[in-house]
Amino acid sequence: MLALTFNDFSFKYAGSTRFALKDVSFKVSTGEFILLTGPSGCGKSTICRAALGLIPQSYPGDYEGEIRIFGLDPKSTPISLIAQKAGLVFQDPDNQLFTLSVERDIAFGPENLGLPKFEIVQRVDWALHVVEITHLRNKAPFELSGGQKQRVAIASILAMRPSLLILDEPTSFLDPLSAYKFLNFISLLRHKLEISILMIEHRLDYLAPLVDRVILMSEGQILLDGSPIEVFSSPVLERIGISPPIHIAIFERLSDLGYYNGVPPLDIPYAIELLKSLVVKNV
Repeated sequence: MLALTFNDFSFKYAGSTRFALKDVSFKVSTGEFILLTGPSGCGKSTICRAALGLIPQSYPGDYEGEIRIFGLDPKSTPISLIAQKAGLVFQDPDNQLFTLSVERDIAFGPENLGLPKFEIVQRVDWALHVVEITHLRNKAPFELSGGQKQRVAIASILAMRPSLLILDEPTSFLDPLSAYKFLNFISLLRHKLEISILMIEHRLDYLAPLVDRVILMSEGQILLDGSPIEVFSSPVLERIGISPPIHIAIFERLSDLGYYNGVPPLDIPYAIELLKSLVVKNV
């Protein structure tokens, strides 16, 4: 089953002279984890808005082509209904957390669905448990670390019981170690809940072993759509100013020099061990 499809989709914001997206086509299957990456301003956030119906319902403009999200047309489906199918985690969690406690933030979405109180309580308890922040229930958002805030933001989306999670640069405000832990947590969450994930992210090193596919964009168009090793080994990345994951670049160079003849490893710890063995072998 398909979670999301874009078919020859193009969009130009009202008042703009150029298309933000042009002839974009891709599919997200149920349970897939897809990385969407590319230079700033290439149209990644526009894809998020269009998938959730914010375009054109909140952002008018020239709309061409077709989008379906679990069979629904986001162009005409009420955003409140789409929110029960797919949820967006913002780049800055402070834009998503606005009440005086973690519990109230997570309850906000289900309350706006008009659910019975007992079901709201059940959803809040479940979401807190799933993202492992039960101990933060009564904390105020301003008391939390960046990583904790991101977990609360995810819990607030999961309380709506979506089948697709869209994350827009979720590690932008996290240090490298926190980002690494967070991205691995998202991967575990995907398997635990059997949900689809579409993530916009620039930390390619960490995501290489976690995602099923990588979509590379530039200037509103999709340049590449393939497996991580296919995309990260392509010279197209550097032509548009994107650096490939450093460990993949190292093994590509070693291959060019004749020291390695296998497929570059995606996993950083494995790449380190493999590099150690090559050093010992060639000393």
